[in-house]
Amino acid sequence: MQVTGKVVVVTGGASGIGRALCEAFHRAGAAKVVVADINPDGARTVATPINGAAFKCDVGKEKDVLHVIEETEKQFGPIALFCSNAGIGGGFDPLSTNAGGTSDEPWSRSWAVHVMAHVYAARHLIPRMKARGGGYFLNTISAAGLLSQVGSPAYSTTKHAAVGFAENLAISHKADGIKVSILCPQGVDTAMLRSIPKGPQSGDGDLSAEQVAQDVLAGLEQETFAILPHPQVLGYMRKKTENYDRWISGMAKIQAKMRETYGK
Repeated sequence: MQVTGKVVVVTGGASGIGRALCEAFHRAGAAKVVVADINPDGARTVATPINGAAFKCDVGKEKDVLHVIEETEKQFGPIALFCSNAGIGGGFDPLSTNAGGTSDEPWSRSWAVHVMAHVYAARHLIPRMKARGGGYFLNTISAAGLLSQVGSPAYSTTKHAAVGFAENLAISHKADGIKVSILCPQGVDTAMLRSIPKGPQSGDGDLSAEQVAQDVLAGLEQETFAILPHPQVLGYMRKKTENYDRWISGMAKIQAKMRETYGK
């Protein structure tokens, strides 16, 4: 897919990877980049210099996602590429004293943002895309959805669910001309990464958000399902599937080291 001349929506577009995607799509010649974010001022800050549009959107609320879709198509035309990019990093506990946590809040919020946001976008765009012969979803997930996230069961679990939904989305609608890519980086130098405890997601070749955006453009052009800005992730996936027990033991060692570091 080429974004030139296309209408593109990016959720979580006010910062981090989302902002870099908006700017990259503009440079690549998108007809209109719609910046959707829970922070409307931040969305406008990104949208203004790229002649984009800004919408306030809490992606965990279906009505907000639907509003962005309806207003974008009414004002600018059919959405060719919907980037369900918003994410949160809450619920990290480097000691991981109980994988079940102590409350439902980090689980319910992570589920809303990391899973249902993708579902809502698909629910309301698929009929439109089918009617016009196709479209494209780019779902920002994480290498945690393919591997795991030591120190955050909620993050890891919901990112795994997001991968599962994207796979089903691609399988169910390939015949409708609807394409799907998942973006699964490890550490990316963003405010979210800097806000959480250091762990295996840090120090293994952290990339800039701008580099990740360039990898996305290349992945979209090739219509690759799994876009992996950190190529080593593929090797980790192979090790995981080759010997699951050994992989679990290795991850448990990382957890033990984190407990030593943060438990002092």
